[in-house]
Amino acid sequence: MAGIGTEVPGSAAPEGRVVESDVVIVGAGPGGSTAARYLAERGLTVSLVEKTTFPREKVCGDGLTPRATKQLIKLGIDTSESAGWLRNKGLRVYGGRSEPFELPWPDLAEFPNYGLVRPRADFDDMLAKHAVAAGAHLYEETTVTGPIMDDATDRIIGVTAKNGREFRAPLVIAADGNASRLALTMGLQKMDKRPMGVAVRTYYKSPRDKDDYLESWLELWDGKPGASNLLPGYGWIFGMGDGTCNVGLGILNSSTAYGKTDYKELLRRWLDNTPEEWGFRDENMIGEIRGAALPMGFNRKPAYGRGLLLVGDAGGMVSPFNGEGIAYAMESAALAADAVAEAHYRGVGTPSSEKALNGYITELQASLGGYYRLGGMFVKLIGRPEIMHLCTTYGLPRKTLMKFVMKLLANLYDTHDGDWMDKVLTTLTKVTPSA
Repeated sequence: MAGIGTEVPGSAAPEGRVVESDVVIVGAGPGGSTAARYLAERGLTVSLVEKTTFPREKVCGDGLTPRATKQLIKLGIDTSESAGWLRNKGLRVYGGRSEPFELPWPDLAEFPNYGLVRPRADFDDMLAKHAVAAGAHLYEETTVTGPIMDDATDRIIGVTAKNGREFRAPLVIAADGNASRLALTMGLQKMDKRPMGVAVRTYYKSPRDKDDYLESWLELWDGKPGASNLLPGYGWIFGMGDGTCNVGLGILNSSTAYGKTDYKELLRRWLDNTPEEWGFRDENMIGEIRGAALPMGFNRKPAYGRGLLLVGDAGGMVSPFNGEGIAYAMESAALAADAVAEAHYRGVGTPSSEKALNGYITELQASLGGYYRLGGMFVKLIGRPEIMHLCTTYGLPRKTLMKFVMKLLANLYDTHDGDWMDKVLTTLTKVTPSA
């Protein structure tokens, strides 16, 4: 199949009940579309299968840190304000006192010093079109129902769809999110002992829509701050630049309230304590409060096996430290694309090809394994509101400590020739056993 992949970029997707390609990617979110773009650029034919139609909404904070921004730049995406992006210059943190702390994104060699905000519906649509422009074939309104297996080798060789079509390829990438029906049908269950979170969010009309800081609330109170009960979890507020703010909160499974809380009511109780002029009241709410699970710390493994690669949420690659998922979906997609392209040209099914594919697991563990293990420890520590209160009360006022913590939480530090904080974090993540 080495000669396949010479079609004109953006050409119509092949028709027919059976579609043959070099790789099938299930799910056209940030991870799936990123992998599709990289693989199409390398000359492989790509079938990108998506169950919905673009544009479509996803439960997400809509805010991107410099780590995700780096991935967009690598993809060749124009991240300028004239291209529709709202830039942010740091993180504003509430906790430990009434006034917030403003922490600019660190100035690093390996990451840009700005983050971005963009509605998720528009973001995913843009990335999918970017993949199609490179030659990937996008199939919308195509729900995958299961794998096609080779009985002789017990390898996946494609997927079946609800509409009766088959998409066949020697390699398949599952980028179909937390539930990942494809991974489940391949026998890959979630690991219950790994960190897990749940997030809820909605939008409000608000004068704070053009805020140039992402905002994080490390303490949520059910009444007057400091004189009422601490609620489990953390909150966020991201100005969208269009007259609205994305507001939400997350709870980790290390909290005793996980799975036992009315998250929508929790969100309202927290926001009732914010200033009236910010507008975070029911009469200004746009749309419903929606929720989603946050699979963390490699909670589904292995990331490669029997012809199937897991990317992003399908492999539980959300950060346990801050709930960030898009950056890691795109990073894992880039690594998966490297492995698939290498395997393709070595000859899928050969021992050399399998070494390249197993290299995907090795690369993930090397880049994120130690960090995610530390994240698991962090989740256990902050699962109790009283411990979070102690951390914010005695930790936040110390500027140097907070700068260090911010680099850790956002995974933003230079691994070569950085400052002392960068060197400590680099060493810490390298010596910690992989998650």
